[in-house]
Amino acid sequence: MANTKAVAKTATQTPATPQRAKFSDIINSAAAKKSIANVLQDPKRQQRYISSIVTTVANNPALQECSFASILSSSLLGESLNLSHSPQLGQYYMVPFKNTKAGETTANFILGYRGLVQLALRSGYYKKLNVLPLKEGELISYNPLTEEIEVSMIEDADARENAKTTGYFAFFEYLNGFRKTMYWSKEKMLAHADKYSMAFSKDGADIKTKFGNKRKVSFAEYEAGNYPKTDEWMYSSFWYKDFDGMAQKTMLRQLISKWGVMSVEMQDAISQDIVNDRENGGDNADFDYVADSLTVDAPVVDAETGEVKED
Repeated sequence: MANTKAVAKTATQTPATPQRAKFSDIINSAAAKKSIANVLQDPKRQQRYISSIVTTVANNPALQECSFASILSSSLLGESLNLSHSPQLGQYYMVPFKNTKAGETTANFILGYRGLVQLALRSGYYKKLNVLPLKEGELISYNPLTEEIEVSMIEDADARENAKTTGYFAFFEYLNGFRKTMYWSKEKMLAHADKYSMAFSKDGADIKTKFGNKRKVSFAEYEAGNYPKTDEWMYSSFWYKDFDGMAQKTMLRQLISKWGVMSVEMQDAISQDIVNDRENGGDNADFDYVADSLTVDAPVVDAETGEVKED
């Protein structure tokens, strides 16, 4: 598999693609294909990747606003890790962020918790690995000293899906029998998100925006739908859109980074994910390590003509 340390290039190094330069044209250029071939050795895999990413961008207007280099960087990183960018699978996401300093929008690689599970299981160290939200009434007891937990799961799947989430549980077991577990209440997770995500507010906050001063409602009010729908853009953070998903990812990252064995590809994926979090809102800035510099020779697009500059 290609070394993921040769996958991503910061989008600020390449001018934003003009609207008249179609993504499908740029990625099928000789320069782009050369960059892709440097990462993906198999010609069939290269063609499958190109077809897949062209379809993804064509169906996502937000990605169409992103610089070509950033889309190539984030998608090639995911592809080199053998993760799917399908939102339905939730293994990783290409999330657009506004880079006001550079005056462009970039697509950033954000690892999903299902992708983290995939990477961990592939490493060959883990016999079992799981994370799940616990619903109201399911937790009977949890002893943090012995890490013993007693639960009574709701058997009806539909009833469980609709029940209120009260906490999160994660555990792993190595092939050699070593086990580690972790439980956080939802209140603890809310406090974590409130502390480390600049885009999230547990109790609500007054914020300054380009539209003037705005009031962001509390998360409880947001869940209840008690906010102006014209302000939906203020709640675009994944902590709002998919709190349980972000919580499960946080649990796995806390558990594995502190107690687990990580393969090189896991370290690369988690590190790049953390870098993107920090650079675009700090959703997980409680981690102290950062990724090595990741680079790929993405083709340069002329900002005036929209043409690809060939070697």
